[in-house]
Amino acid sequence: MGGSGGPGSSKNQKKERAAAVQHAQQEFGTVPHSFVFHRGRVGKNVRQLIADMRKVMEPYTARALKVRKNNSLKDFVAVAGPLGVTHFLVFSKSSSSINFKLFRLPGGPTLTFKVMQYSLIKDVVSSLKRHRMHEQQFTHHPLLVLSNFGLQQIQVKLMASMFQNMFPSINVHRVNLNSIKRCLLISYNTETQLLDFRHYSVKVVPVGVSKSLKKLLQEKFPNMSRLEDISELLVKDINLSESEAEQDGTHNILELPQAYAGRGNMKAQQSAVRLTEIGPRMTLQLIKVEEGLAQGNVLYHSFIHKMEAEVKEILARKEAKLQLKAERRQKQEANVERKRQQREAHRERSLAGIRRKRQQDGDSDAEDPGAPEQQDAAEQSEESDAEYYRQEVGEEPDKGESGEAGT
Repeated sequence: MGGSGGPGSSKNQKKERAAAVQHAQQEFGTVPHSFVFHRGRVGKNVRQLIADMRKVMEPYTARALKVRKNNSLKDFVAVAGPLGVTHFLVFSKSSSSINFKLFRLPGGPTLTFKVMQYSLIKDVVSSLKRHRMHEQQFTHHPLLVLSNFGLQQIQVKLMASMFQNMFPSINVHRVNLNSIKRCLLISYNTETQLLDFRHYSVKVVPVGVSKSLKKLLQEKFPNMSRLEDISELLVKDINLSESEAEQDGTHNILELPQAYAGRGNMKAQQSAVRLTEIGPRMTLQLIKVEEGLAQGNVLYHSFIHKMEAEVKEILARKEAKLQLKAERRQKQEANVERKRQQREAHRERSLAGIRRKRQQDGDSDAEDPGAPEQQDAAEQSEESDAEYYRQEVGEEPDKGESGEAGT
């Protein structure tokens, strides 16, 4: 019985794996994807910043994208369509500043930022006493948190929409908490009109137990040489080699709706969410917003201020243009379908005509009176051969040999 169950179970496993791969491919194709690259000459620090930004955008980005000097923006746009890329993050450097452009494919808009300050991952990590960064954190996209983007200015709404569409949407009722390993925080300062870009790793630890007991839960055994009894480990906090720099409080303690990876993080238990910055870190200033891919009407400019009505008029024209394009596409699809149906109907009529012609040809062959005449001609030929044999030989030909006599 075990042998009969083996192949069946393996077949079911193959089917499940195939279904899981297909579902993963479908899900992978529906989420936003990005290219992070540079234009023009940049230094090694900006190149490292690009590599760090690719870490932030993982796993839905081209981590090994190669850029050549003769590549134009059109080359990247041509490749982006078949690959399902929805965003470009482009860095460039001038003599006075570093610029960061955010493109939304295929038709825009384009946001241009000036990088006021930045720190690389290696700089942020070196400044921390303890850092938490490992490859498993980058198998899932980060959790995006936007702060102070609830303003009514058109440029703030556009920035919030662009940042939200850069990452897959999250259903808070169905999300698996174990898939949230990183957090991307983008906050907007209304006074300075600057954006702070911060990237954190997420760690969840149980609360309500002593540091010593946490060590035991994490299988890190403290030095107990100064204790007289094991119970002292549970009621006292002894000096540990690893200091706890973070202070937990109401700001980061919550009740877990589901179990989380790590010892002691059980469902409906109190746990503390701790963030450790892993970089990179940027301070950005929005310079302008264009409605196309680095072209088109300027919806916002930090040095040239437009009236709200003018911006709304530009957006209305853009929306009307997109609607007209959609109507043309629908009309074109309807024409293609109509022509396809006409071809199918013409094909059916042609096939019906061919079938009718074949039936008519078959009836004429059955009524053809020439077939019996051909048969009579063959019999007359055999009789003439027999008569020739009688005259030459003087005997009756044997049955079946008339053909040989004739020859």
